[in-house]
Amino acid sequence: MRYALEVPNFGEFSDVRALAELAEAADQGGWDGFFLWDHIAPSFAPGEGLPTADVTVALTAIALATERIRFGALITPLARRRPHKLSRELVSLDLISSGRLVLGVGLGSPPDTEFAGFGEDPDDRHRAAVLDESLELITRLWRGEAVDFDGQHLHVHTAPFLPVPLQQPRIPIWVAATWPGSPGPLRRARRWDGVIPISSDLSGQTYLTPADIEEITKQLSPGADFEIVVSPPSGANSEAYQAAGATWWLEVPWTLDAALAMAKAGPRRAGTQ
Repeated sequence: MRYALEVPNFGEFSDVRALAELAEAADQGGWDGFFLWDHIAPSFAPGEGLPTADVTVALTAIALATERIRFGALITPLARRRPHKLSRELVSLDLISSGRLVLGVGLGSPPDTEFAGFGEDPDDRHRAAVLDESLELITRLWRGEAVDFDGQHLHVHTAPFLPVPLQQPRIPIWVAATWPGSPGPLRRARRWDGVIPISSDLSGQTYLTPADIEEITKQLSPGADFEIVVSPPSGANSEAYQAAGATWWLEVPWTLDAALAMAKAGPRRAGTQ
């Protein structure tokens, strides 16, 4: 099991310098990863706006402030990103970090404020289709070969994108999947490098149990290098999740002070609770 901190990119965590310092402390504190949420217009009340950091800028600062840990955004909704622009950003991040980047992807939430509010289609089926086409395009662009692609939603005809990522055969791709839910997200995750199971009520207050993770693991039948990424409640037994198949454990502190204290203290690894 590997252990990571995961923090929002808004509110107290919207200061990019603070995020870089926090990631540096996690790197030195013995954590294995440091991940951000990827929101563009977070809102918890009608008409409310929150200070929000740009994720690509924040990840650049994190890459330069750290030496060892994996990092990335969990998750990036590809339906609101241009895949060719994102491909360039991700390769640059992978190169400057010496191959430590992870790409987390999913539909994104909430669809009203972060899609419909900007004239983007909030329909789940539409966003899922764009997600799949974007993944195909991005990974083809990473190969450094000419791309001719005409999908239902995306059209790209370009000469090879260079340079290619340092990580081969690709930057690892982890896919968010709601549980319980339709089989589509799990099928999507099976095609890539990892899954981030999320409770289907999307409340942030409901946590998946070790039994849930065990069933997800059975349905995926993952290979040895496939990652199963969990965010259990504070104080949960990581050994039970590890036995169920989890390979990454995410801790989510809700204040900057708490995050810094956790970063410096290091993770409570399985067998040390």
